[in-house]
Amino acid sequence: MAIEETIEADEAMTEGDRLTRKPTIKESIENTEKFKVRIENVNGWYGGKRAIKDINLNVREKTVTAFIGPSGCGKTTLLRCLNRMHEMTPGAHADGRVVVDGIDIYDKSIDPVVIRRRIGMVFQKPNPFPTMSIFDNVAAGLRLNGMRNKTIVKEIVEESLKNAALWEEVKNELEKPGMSLSGGQQQRLCIARALAMQPEVLLMDEPTSSLDPIGSSKIEQLVRTLKDSVTIIIVTHNMQQAARVSDFTAFMYLGDLIEYGSTNQIFMNPEKELTERYISGKFG
Repeated sequence: MAIEETIEADEAMTEGDRLTRKPTIKESIENTEKFKVRIENVNGWYGGKRAIKDINLNVREKTVTAFIGPSGCGKTTLLRCLNRMHEMTPGAHADGRVVVDGIDIYDKSIDPVVIRRRIGMVFQKPNPFPTMSIFDNVAAGLRLNGMRNKTIVKEIVEESLKNAALWEEVKNELEKPGMSLSGGQQQRLCIARALAMQPEVLLMDEPTSSLDPIGSSKIEQLVRTLKDSVTIIIVTHNMQQAARVSDFTAFMYLGDLIEYGSTNQIFMNPEKELTERYISGKFG
């Protein structure tokens, strides 16, 4: 197919379709910097209260970006704006643009369900479906989206559990309840459940805050491995964790993005005095 035909076919597709397929040659040329997510003047509101203020930053493809800052600074609100979960809170809304692969996910033509399928979320506390087995927990999203081929479902479940570094621990007990696993295993099960949907971006909201050091270490190791195939954005209160797992770090304070750069630069040579004070433990 000629480049012109590829572009014409692309223009005929819906916005939702475009989010779920690979970029065209034209888009690849336009996105040579490999920014997977562009956050442009994003505000997050709870009723009349603005929780995050005109946030602008670009997230590079297949990297780990950490959002750090004291409690209440807007980290989780920003994270939830990136897959349109924020608007699910009663009275909450967002404005601005979040552009994923050239598509504004807040465009009126975009189905939020498509967004949440392509931009996965792992929450602060493990939340396996309590009545489901380990296997069914991972397969739940696939079945909900109409996947009925048992062979394909089985293959995706196994691959997802392997990618979440859980397969060897559970491969002989897939019919056991997901809730029977340890806390760290439950969190990796939730990561496997998210990975089964083959997301392009994985959002993680303090994924180790309820885990012991061993469980936390396994999740951190998993994050470093997963970035080879998916773009990861993680919220963490643990600055040592941010330094260990992330390539880029954004420091937020009172709803503002104070500083954003490579993790080495943020931790070793911050440009803003406020960043230096937070990193050195003088407040927060």
